[in-house]
Amino acid sequence: MDGQQSGDGGGREFHRVADELRSRMADGTYPLRSFLPSQRDLSEEFEVSRDTIQRVLRELVHEGWIESRRGSGSRVVKTQRIHSSTAKATRQRQGMTLGPLLSEAFEQPEVTLDVYTLTSESLDAHIRLQAERIHGGSIAPERITLRMILPDASLRLPYPRMKDDADDPRLRDRLHSITSRHTESLREVLKALKTERRVPSVEVQIRHAPLTPTFKLYLLNGAEALHGPYEVIQRQIVLDSEEEVAALDVLGLGATLTHHVKDDDPNSSGTVFIDSWQSWFDSVWHLLAT
Repeated sequence: MDGQQSGDGGGREFHRVADELRSRMADGTYPLRSFLPSQRDLSEEFEVSRDTIQRVLRELVHEGWIESRRGSGSRVVKTQRIHSSTAKATRQRQGMTLGPLLSEAFEQPEVTLDVYTLTSESLDAHIRLQAERIHGGSIAPERITLRMILPDASLRLPYPRMKDDADDPRLRDRLHSITSRHTESLREVLKALKTERRVPSVEVQIRHAPLTPTFKLYLLNGAEALHGPYEVIQRQIVLDSEEEVAALDVLGLGATLTHHVKDDDPNSSGTVFIDSWQSWFDSVWHLLAT
């Protein structure tokens, strides 16, 4: 149990549990208006103290994911929304989520992912799920290529930051820590697939550009795109020191995305959208990112 721990140990457990619950709400495992498992069940599942679970739930309340009332549990009030006009999407009663789209992309022999984002948090959670499917033998891609563009660490980003003190570096340091943790996790998971000979060819390239991300972009196998703006919000953030601070931040996992599909018509809206954003990504990748 981490209730007796302090410092990095407790911080790591807090982030691990929070990341997993956010991912489950984003991919529809815990649908909108459903209830999370009880604090006791979460504590047992993640093998952490009730104190850690309570800290995580407070964070998720501040982020707008859940409503928590004494005696009635924690209800999901936000999920990742993906708007799509494809026939398949309109048949899904609960709406489209990121998980199934990435699952379909990984079912192809060659998987290519071009990603532009503020952090690698969302992608890390979903890549881990696909790695589990590969280890289980349900899918067997022959090649995986990931290119990801992140903001340059030297940039003074407008978010996240303290609401009343833009010069306080603690939230920027926190962002860099989150990005580094998930980026390293991504590298390790994908590298292991190649080392263990689960996937013959794996290439991971991560570059940094002198740009402030105002939107998130996923390009999947050159045929599909997910795109959405980062909405600036005011919320409370719990630091590793357990201090609660007022912050200006953006919706990450909870951002609404639009889904576009390329077809055989070069003039269709889906094809034009994907081709134009692929050209944008390639230009930044080759000319600005390092």
